[in-house]
Amino acid sequence: MEIDPEEEPKIYLLPNLMTAGNLLCGFLAILTIFKGMQVESLIGAKDYYQTAMLYIFGSCLFDLLDGRLARLGGQESPFGQEFDSLADMVSFGLAPAMLVSRAVLADLEFKTSFDPTGSGITWAIAFVYLLCGGIRLARFNCLARMGGGSSDFRGIPIPMAAGFVASLVFIIISFHENSRSIGSMSYVLAAMILGISFLMVSNVRYPSFKKIDLKTRVKVPTLLFCGIGLAILMKFPVYAPTLLFIGYLLIPVFRWRKGKMES
Repeated sequence: MEIDPEEEPKIYLLPNLMTAGNLLCGFLAILTIFKGMQVESLIGAKDYYQTAMLYIFGSCLFDLLDGRLARLGGQESPFGQEFDSLADMVSFGLAPAMLVSRAVLADLEFKTSFDPTGSGITWAIAFVYLLCGGIRLARFNCLARMGGGSSDFRGIPIPMAAGFVASLVFIIISFHENSRSIGSMSYVLAAMILGISFLMVSNVRYPSFKKIDLKTRVKVPTLLFCGIGLAILMKFPVYAPTLLFIGYLLIPVFRWRKGKMES
């Protein structure tokens, strides 16, 4: 049975090449995390986990580029959308989930008679993150096919969730390098991971920034704020990324507050 050439999916080179780069970075991140898992201590595995984080941030860059190139060239297609989601599941789902269980929650122990080592809870929380990420991507594809007028995301996008997880690892490794214990903060970190997992499948609206391009104009206060943010990022590279991601997480709160003040 021959396939009608008209029914073949449209595969555009540049956008899908960027998606392939996203998938490659995610694959390399997972391989690097596996190497770190062979080391018993978090400090011993520091170099592996930091390299994996850089790969995840690289995936974020490729993910940003593939969508931009597709929209600029009018080359958006169902194939590209599905390929992008599969790559995102690896780079922003599986890789961060592994970091959650091995690095973010490295100090969390909840021993029971069924789990004497107390490590099962970390895998459970990591799986919740992975599951919510998969649901988030599937729902996004369904909503895209249905169409809609809003430019906002429903639920926090999975690249932002992955970036937040990766940025936490920088802080945790810094604590351990200075011989400081996370202690009870482990439970706070666990709550944060669960919170961001459920935010991915929530109906909370987050800006997509899809309309920002080289022709976008801003007011002086906005430019000043962005410049200060860039300076803070360069001055405090360990803590600034987490603060930036937290700022994005709080955007719906700022919007709600602004709406209350205007009403």
